[in-house]
Amino acid sequence: MDSWTVKRLLEWTTDYLKKNARQSSRLEAEILLAAALSCQRIELYTNFDMEPPEDKRAVFRDYVKRRAAGEPVAYLVGRKEFYSLSFQVNRNTLIPRPETEQLVVESLDWIKARQAADSGFAPNICDVGTGSGAIAIAIAHSLKKANRPGKITAVDLSEQALDLAKKNGEKHNVSDRIQWIASDLLENADGPFDLIVSNPPYVSEPEYEQLEAEVRNYEPKTALLAGPKGTEIIEKLLPQACARLNNGGQLLCELSPMIAEAVVGLFEGSQWKNVRLLKDLAGLHRIVAAEF
Repeated sequence: MDSWTVKRLLEWTTDYLKKNARQSSRLEAEILLAAALSCQRIELYTNFDMEPPEDKRAVFRDYVKRRAAGEPVAYLVGRKEFYSLSFQVNRNTLIPRPETEQLVVESLDWIKARQAADSGFAPNICDVGTGSGAIAIAIAHSLKKANRPGKITAVDLSEQALDLAKKNGEKHNVSDRIQWIASDLLENADGPFDLIVSNPPYVSEPEYEQLEAEVRNYEPKTALLAGPKGTEIIEKLLPQACARLNNGGQLLCELSPMIAEAVVGLFEGSQWKNVRLLKDLAGLHRIVAAEF
């Protein structure tokens, strides 16, 4: 019988995961094997003929079995890349997603424009519902070489999420510029802020039932489900943001394309100005932006 080399393990696992309807089966096989062997993915290709020891193969087999059953890869290996940074994740937090990186891009573009108009501008930023800390940390990391990097307050209702976010902040050396606060939205965050950015729960009850099983069965429901309509949390956030934004401040909030028009309607008859929907790379409405 052929030995279970790195090459054979990858080939067998790719086929196995493909049969279990995993679309990125080769990539997932590589990520799981690299995690089991405590090495980088690139090292797999320089060690194709190596036969990993049985204890490492046992770890890998467990990963593959759990992945085939639907457990997300990020939770299995305990990390996920976001904005070119590696973040620890666990089941107390959502898994950072590529589309959320647009919130970081829009935030940095807004800050850059303000600093171009006022070289002394040092942004005071609040990340609402920080989870793993991905948004706050990515912004802080990108601003660390700026003349006036400002400061960030990151809030979350979950103490477990905040504990993980703090570890991620320490890992990326930005903890000195981020204040972590346990808070239901902005209740415990005084401000005033120049920029409020948030990826809040925005999934409606009907949409929640249609989510992929690996999302619905593993990721925290409280970080996903907003209520019957999907707009409930954003509706609660808006008056709190009004009370804590400086004049000329900006709100950037991720949303589902399914509720985009309904969310815009929440701003009508208020003090908000220049309310607009921003599209993601797929051409779907993904962010609502507004000035105060």
